[in-house]
Parts: sequence; structure tokens; C-alpha cells
Amino acid sequence: MANITAAMVKELREKTGAGMMDCKSALNETAGDLEAAVDWLRKKGLAKAAKKAGRVAAEGLVAVESAGHHAAVLEVNSETDFVARNDGFQAFVREAAKLALQAGDSIETLEAAKFPGAETTVKDKLQELIATIGENMTLRRVAKLSVEKGVIASYVHGQVSEGLGKIGVLVALESAGDVTFLSQLGRQIAMHVAATNPVALDASGVDAATVERESNILREKNAGKPDHVMAKIVESGLKSYYKEVTLLEQPFVHDSSKTVSQVLKESEGKAGGPVKLTGFVRYALGEGIEKEEAPDFAAEVAAAAKG
Repeated sequence: MANITAAMVKELREKTGAGMMDCKSALNETAGDLEAAVDWLRKKGLAKAAKKAGRVAAEGLVAVESAGHHAAVLEVNSETDFVARNDGFQAFVREAAKLALQAGDSIETLEAAKFPGAETTVKDKLQELIATIGENMTLRRVAKLSVEKGVIASYVHGQVSEGLGKIGVLVALESAGDVTFLSQLGRQIAMHVAATNPVALDASGVDAATVERESNILREKNAGKPDHVMAKIVESGLKSYYKEVTLLEQPFVHDSSKTVSQVLKESEGKAGGPVKLTGFVRYALGEGIEKEEAPDFAAEVAAAAKG
């Protein structure tokens, strides 16, 4: 039997995109012949993943998973919405989200984790799924929230299965109060986050570059005003901006006469103690991914006819 080294397995993985265990098996079957191993994987349908890696994957699923005082949200992308309805894909996303609770809050850590019931990693399991289903898929991003006391509430919008959908939100409420009430309140706030897409919890969390951009816009709109007047205009304008985009200052979607901050303060009596919103995460499927334009089939046919 040929001596199969880790370097050989690595080279075959990079060449084909197949899983580590599949590459090792291929090299064993072909006595370490790299090119023969590539052919072996192709015949098994396991070398397709690499060819698909360049395709835009902006569909898929967002998953939320919670356990006790910890919760995770994960986005896994595919090329088409059809795959999001595939039972195998849904099972993979659900298991990966469960793993995210223990595997840290980075994609690299999650990819390296052992997939449940398999002698392979999450990354390799995804490569196998790509080969089986025939579409490019990516583990895009993952985040976790925790509280010492209280709840991590969640909400999934556009749900296709339990905990899986198009938008996933987590909201952390730190409190020693009644858990049932906190869970209900947290879910309402999570729905608010899904609807309004705040950029930060409060003004201190808004990115400095964003603040500078908004300030410049205000200055340009009011060009020519004296410096002392301009300073007041910018200050007032930023306050209005924060009310629109920061969670605690936004009008509550379930009662627009109150801000989220006011709702939290008023809830303390029913909760039986102080309630602090310490963080939130909102993942919308495919946001920020530049999608390919749908092909103009009429133009393609016309071009082909001319040729």
C-alpha cells in the first residue's frame, strides 16, 4: 500500500474541492497516483464542488439556535431558493447552527468542528453536500449572544422550517426577572429588529465612518452657514439620525407612541426587576451579496441565430 501523506491529501483537496476523507480514500484506491485519484473522485461525483465554487451563492437559509443563556445565528448560502427547500440542506444548516453554540463565533472555527454522526468536519460535510446537490454553497457568517441572567429571544421571518428562514434575529435581555415575560418581550423586540433593521444599539455603537458621512451630508445641505450655526445643525441632525437607526431610540413597532428604551423601562414592573437590552444580531439572507443578473435568453437566442 502506498504511503499517503497529509500533503498529498491537501493537494488533492485543493485540486478537486472534495472532502478530506474522500481524498484519502481516492489516494488509497489509486496507490497515491494524484491524477488517477482526481478521476476516481470525478467518477464518484465528488470532484464537482471545486468547479462550482466561483458561482454566486446569495440564496439559502438563516438559522437560529438557542440553549439556555446562549444563542447563535448562522447564514448558509446556496445558488437557488430551490435548495433551501431541500431536506438534506435544511438538516445540514440546522446541525451546523447547533454546533455554532459550542464551536465559537467564527466561520473558521465552525468549519473545523466535527460534524455530528460523521468522521468529517463541517467544511468537508458541506463539500459533500455541494457534490450531491450540484450547487455552490457557503457558510457565510455566524454570531452568538449570551447573558448571565435573563433570556436570548429569537425571531425568524419567512420561516420555511422550525428555526430556519429568510431573516434571523437574536435579542439579549439581561435581567433577573420573570423568564416567561422576558421571553415574550424579547420576541416582540426581535420582531421590531427584523422590521426596522437598526444599525446599532445606541449612538455609541454607530460606526465612526457612518457618523462622518452623515455629518458631511448635513454640512453640504447647509453650505454657507456660519460655523456656530453649522455646528448646531449637525448636532441636531445627528440626533434625528440616531432616533431613526439606533434600536433603543426607535419608535416601537408594536406601539409607536413609545421608544424601545421606554418600553424596556416600563416593562420592569411586570418583569419584577431591571431589564437591560445588551445586544442584538440581525441576519437577512443574501444582504450585501452582489447577485448576478438573470440572463436575457431572448438576446442569447438572437445572438446564436446570427452566428
